[in-house]
Amino acid sequence: MVRGLGELESTIMDYMWATKAPASVRDVLEHLLKDRTLAYTTVMTVMDKLHTKGLLRRRPVRRAYIYEAVSSKEAYTADVMRASLASSGNQAATLVHFLERLTPDEASALEAALQVYPPKGRAS
Repeated sequence: MVRGLGELESTIMDYMWATKAPASVRDVLEHLLKDRTLAYTTVMTVMDKLHTKGLLRRRPVRRAYIYEAVSSKEAYTADVMRASLASSGNQAATLVHFLERLTPDEASALEAALQVYPPKGRAS
């Protein structure tokens, strides 16, 4: 099951998704040090956990690893949404509650998405 991310995990993944390029622990730490004080080992541990969770892939370069995001932020978010829906007791009711809470902009985005990718069995 896909689980949500902790605060530091989210911050690191947001950086990895935004840069869209491989990065070392040192690269990520330097970015994070602009806003907070963190130890190298803390960032290394969290990035290792993100690798274990399947969100980052890594390859060894000399005595360190270079990390990159496995998928986009949008794909990860979709996985979290699907896992939440799958774990709900009543998927239809959950979807109704979700739709009731959409903002007009979110409803427009949903309508646009359905034009690009209609549900299975629905003619366009």
